[in-house]
Amino acid sequence: MLKEKKSKTGVFIALVCVAVLLAVAIILENTLDPTKNTIFFTVLKKTAVYALVACSMNLLNGFTGLFSLGQAGFMLLGAYTYAILTIPVAQRPAVYYIYNGSAINFSLPELFGGGAVGLILGVLAALILAGVVAAAVAWLIGLPVLRLKSDYLAIATLGFAEIIRAIFQWDALGPVTNGANALKNYPTFSSFNIKGADGAVTVRLSIFVAFLLSAVCIAIILLLINSSYGRAFKAIREDEVAAEAMGINLAKHKRLSFCISSFFAGVGGGLFAMFANQAQAKTFTTAMTYEILLIVVIGGIGSISGSCIAAFLYVACSEWWLRFLDNEITLKSGFKVPLLRNGFRMVVFSIVIMIVVLFFRRGIMGDKELPDLFRKRKNTKAKGGEGNG
Repeated sequence: MLKEKKSKTGVFIALVCVAVLLAVAIILENTLDPTKNTIFFTVLKKTAVYALVACSMNLLNGFTGLFSLGQAGFMLLGAYTYAILTIPVAQRPAVYYIYNGSAINFSLPELFGGGAVGLILGVLAALILAGVVAAAVAWLIGLPVLRLKSDYLAIATLGFAEIIRAIFQWDALGPVTNGANALKNYPTFSSFNIKGADGAVTVRLSIFVAFLLSAVCIAIILLLINSSYGRAFKAIREDEVAAEAMGINLAKHKRLSFCISSFFAGVGGGLFAMFANQAQAKTFTTAMTYEILLIVVIGGIGSISGSCIAAFLYVACSEWWLRFLDNEITLKSGFKVPLLRNGFRMVVFSIVIMIVVLFFRRGIMGDKELPDLFRKRKNTKAKGGEGNG
């Protein structure tokens, strides 16, 4: 009974936090000048995307104990699936100009009737299909790959991501993937801004949409983790032999975790395409996978809240707070500040990451969630009150 009450309290706290976050997103976007706060808005949208992908990786690496490095490959599949299915038919000749048009001559938003309703339904359908394609490929490669363990699994999935990136740039697939060229002109987060009769934007919703889609997906991941399947994943992480002795089908649950993680990575890839305004294979490099893994480690392996917090800190530091370090500064006296030059930002950023890892061995949140911290604080106050009494 007490455990059920704690669970309901945690859900309530999470819902309140999400509602406040969405409200703040709308207020900030519609009160701050977008021309003067471009970097801030970019950081928020990229944070929403990276938080979802980091949570999907945490589901596999942190909660199931499978060390995979194929996240960029699944994001690529999702990004291309979303872009290919949503480019307007009239825009396809311009996008696929090298290949005399596209082999796929329909657009989901247009199939749903166009307009605002068609846009919403078409984008949602495309994002779901992006996840389905990524999950389907994950199921296929999971059959042989999930027999491997530890570093061997990481190397195999990393190789998969590189192969996928090369295949999508293959010229023979150009009528579908546009080869090594970028896919453009599909709906992005800015497409959801509400415009007046004169065409001017009256209500900006790009950050709200990014946060909303990411929050819904992360909520589903949390529900899964707290279900019987989630407990089976954690049992496999702790001890595979003991989990199998308890009747857990290791192959089935590993494959399920791998496919679900890939599904949300595919959705994250679609969101990344919406954020970047273009989808191009060369963007989804191994470095992107390492960025996501770094976010998971900094936030705490086994903590969804930690992944979300670390996503914001990572993106803000790398894209915003430390950007001034890339610019040379000369004082009025003529003295030039040493070391400040293009690329120095990443040097300082690496040092900051090393310090965080040294002092937070288990990450910022460890394996705790935000509701756990609220409960701990409440219990501490209660014990302090009893002592005073």
